[in-house]
Amino acid sequence: MLTGQSERNIRELFTIARRRSPCVLFLDEVDALGQKRSQLRSAPMRSAVNQLLLELDDVAGGNEGVFVLAASNHPWDVDSALRRPGRIDRTLLVLPPDEAARAAVFRFHLRGRPVAGIELAGLAAVTDGYSAADIEHVCESAAELALLDSARSGEARMIGQADLATAVRQVSPSIGPWFESARNVALFANEGGAYDDLAAYLRQRKLL
Repeated sequence: MLTGQSERNIRELFTIARRRSPCVLFLDEVDALGQKRSQLRSAPMRSAVNQLLLELDDVAGGNEGVFVLAASNHPWDVDSALRRPGRIDRTLLVLPPDEAARAAVFRFHLRGRPVAGIELAGLAAVTDGYSAADIEHVCESAAELALLDSARSGEARMIGQADLATAVRQVSPSIGPWFESARNVALFANEGGAYDDLAAYLRQRKLL
């Protein structure tokens, strides 16, 4: 009974966006919704991709003022028809956070926590290759370490630099497998230079 529900949801989403234009419609993990139809065996999923294409085209011109942004960790799995001119036709590579950004991420996730003697620059320097989610995990782990130590000693204490340093050693960067996939794409599937920016970054990191 749910056949066609995805198509109806997509149509309703664009209807609301057009009604409220100007607006930005953000589609996260768009590869799950707009996967290459050649890889799909499910007729309903193929229909969902087709519906998304129809809404992006909107021959009636109702998409004026509706800006569609999409995010994907696997843009190479997105149907090429979605990336044609007039649809989602520009690609921006979002790199892992650099040192200044990592310090800002630490600052964000440590705000409001009982901390003392934290040196953000040092933490940022030793977390090269960590994603923002990895850094959040480091902060959570450091808080747990301080909490457990307080419970053992019976005396509450602040989260310190040592807790964060220990958490950094315990939490490994999670984006290694993604780099392996990205490397294969940059080497063997970079048709038309779509992933030149990615290839340049991988070469800079000596991963290509």
